[in-house]
Amino acid sequence: MTEKLVLVTGACGEIGQALIQALARRGGYQIVTSDLAPLPDSIKAMSTEHVQGDLVYKVKNFYDYGFDVIFHLAASLSSKAEVASEEAHRINVEGTMQLLMLAAYRSEKYQKSVRFLFPSSIAAYGMPGLDVKKTAGAVKEDVYNMPQTMYGCNKLYCEKLGMYYSKFFGQKHLDEEPPCMLDFRSIRFPGLISAFTLPSSGTSDYGPEMLHAAAQGKPYTCFVREDAKISFMAMPDAIKSLLMLLDVPREKLNHQVYNITAFALTAGEFRDRALKAFPGAQINFQPNPRRQGIVDSWPEDVDDSLARTEWNWKPDYDADAFFDDYFLPEIRKRYGR
Repeated sequence: MTEKLVLVTGACGEIGQALIQALARRGGYQIVTSDLAPLPDSIKAMSTEHVQGDLVYKVKNFYDYGFDVIFHLAASLSSKAEVASEEAHRINVEGTMQLLMLAAYRSEKYQKSVRFLFPSSIAAYGMPGLDVKKTAGAVKEDVYNMPQTMYGCNKLYCEKLGMYYSKFFGQKHLDEEPPCMLDFRSIRFPGLISAFTLPSSGTSDYGPEMLHAAAQGKPYTCFVREDAKISFMAMPDAIKSLLMLLDVPREKLNHQVYNITAFALTAGEFRDRALKAFPGAQINFQPNPRRQGIVDSWPEDVDDSLARTEWNWKPDYDADAFFDDYFLPEIRKRYGR
């Protein structure tokens, strides 16, 4: 069987490392990676080639590659993007657009579909106020799309760019099939938590940061209020969702952007879980206005019924399974607690 050629950008990130390991276990893929940093030893042997450097300037290197699949994970995340908004726009939007143009070009020229998997985010939402957030319940994909962060604006715009390049780019008449065959698919992820890589100071990282600190016997000051609530997911479920969506035949999909979720918790509930697992943990709350404002703009939960209906999405880890079967056993091993 011919191996499929896959590009994974942002390969050194939490999602990137876990995805590359999952693709390698699956087999049947030749994996090319890209990141600002060199590959960590844990995945180095799984990549047939690593292109290190700024993706915006490196995309031209990929025009001679016959990629079957592109996982575009590289991004400047929410907290950092608020501090360096121009740089975030360059990385998040220009980098994505360059790759979409490459994929559309190859799809059209060789009449061979390129599947483009793009991780979007709950940051694409913007709740108008806490009262609306608390009463809205689980929100669908097409409501409250008024992001209040640069990262959220970038993600929402890139969703639209993906739709444009897969549906309308090169199209002369609206009633004709577009000549290009780019197959763009996107997942709006909740906060993702890995048991194997340390949190990277993302806006949703207060939960895992709290647990890592408790497992080490270190005090932790949480940067959001106790009642701050958003949805979360174990990293294995995030990888499972990307591979599930990758495998779905195009004709079975009626949408291009899908919510997925697993469980929604408040910061106070994370604290309670930490204290139960590590009695005596020192945890207090000192909200950072900027980061609290970002979390307040995201919905408490999302409706993932489209993904469940169209490609049978279902997480393996609810809140209890996440803590008891996945996260806590691994960080106890890590810290000997």
